[in-house]
Amino acid sequence: MGEPAGLFATKAEYAYLRVRELILSGYLEPGGVIAQNKLATEIGISTTPLREALRRLMSDGLVALDAHRNARVAPLTAEEARDLLEMRRSLDPMAAALAAERRTKDDIRDLRASIEDLAPLPGDPTIEQLVAHRRFHAAIYRASHNDLLIETLDGLWDKADRYRMLALKADRGQADRDQKAHEHDQLLECVLSGDAEGAATVMRGHIDTSLGAQAARRLREPAGSELADLQAPADLPAPGA
Repeated sequence: MGEPAGLFATKAEYAYLRVRELILSGYLEPGGVIAQNKLATEIGISTTPLREALRRLMSDGLVALDAHRNARVAPLTAEEARDLLEMRRSLDPMAAALAAERRTKDDIRDLRASIEDLAPLPGDPTIEQLVAHRRFHAAIYRASHNDLLIETLDGLWDKADRYRMLALKADRGQADRDQKAHEHDQLLECVLSGDAEGAATVMRGHIDTSLGAQAARRLREPAGSELADLQAPADLPAPGA
């Protein structure tokens, strides 16, 4: 397990990216204790770069550290899910509208390429499927040509990924997946045709029925509900698996 770390500038950088991936994928369970010695061995590093990575992840809001350097994965909360939804409901439509107004020939090329491999996420998405989903939305963000907006939405996407994974544990049904695919097509059409108002309207509806919105709704359900008892997978996934 030591070889992957050698591909990075520092072991702390490798540890940060690897542990972040394990958190966002749900392998390291929200609210769960991070067994640092065990995790360091599993990913092929010592505890020193792991602790450095955990401090960085704490600043990202993904890890909580106490005075004794014990670490837990930050829990998923109804409040954070709500906050993310409120932010994205305002900012994603803005990005879509600006993209429709400002898209360049390069943006159009990137948008068309990004939708080729895009499909509604299944219950157990691969890294490639998650990347394709993000690539499409990121192409819209970039086409807005508003650097502060792009940076903010990229950060929100990172935090929202854990809530998407939570929502995917419940079967959405084919009709819902088909609707998401249709919305992606509509978004592309509006942006390419320069329809700013239409792009904002489609994006707002897309966010209102998104996986993040479903997670926010389910997290408000009583303890013991279907999603409250989810367990992490038993085996450590390979990097990028």
